[in-house]
Amino acid sequence: MKNWLNKWITRLAGFIEIAVSILILISILLASVSLVQEMGLFDGKLLTVDTFEGFLGHALALVIGLEFIKMLIKHTPGAAIEVLLYAIARQIIVYHTTTLETLIGILAVAGIFAIRKFLFVRTFDDKPKGQANSDKVESLSEESEEEPGES
Repeated sequence: MKNWLNKWITRLAGFIEIAVSILILISILLASVSLVQEMGLFDGKLLTVDTFEGFLGHALALVIGLEFIKMLIKHTPGAAIEVLLYAIARQIIVYHTTTLETLIGILAVAGIFAIRKFLFVRTFDDKPKGQANSDKVESLSEESEEEPGES
């Protein structure tokens, strides 16, 4: 009974995630129409710097929304890292902040790249403990078999 209930709740949560993703996608599509209108090309106005900054802010917000949908669907650490990376990049690019805040944003992006390079795990699979350890041993043995000059 408990196992059946766990499976049912997990399946229901998956359907709700898909429904939320669809709602976000619809709102992104609707917002992209207003994004084109915001550029002012259809009004005969020239694209000014202020208009471009607003356009860029909204465009990056839509990209973050799309990455968020990917994160909901994929359930991988890489997808979550991408969302964080785009959100921080948007914050740095769009908003005019102090030099210290910009430096903190740059350090955050560098930290995300460091995490991705050195601590990244593709998925959080539920492998048996013996299999996960054997994978690590195999990858370590493959690295040690390489010649020191090969990299």
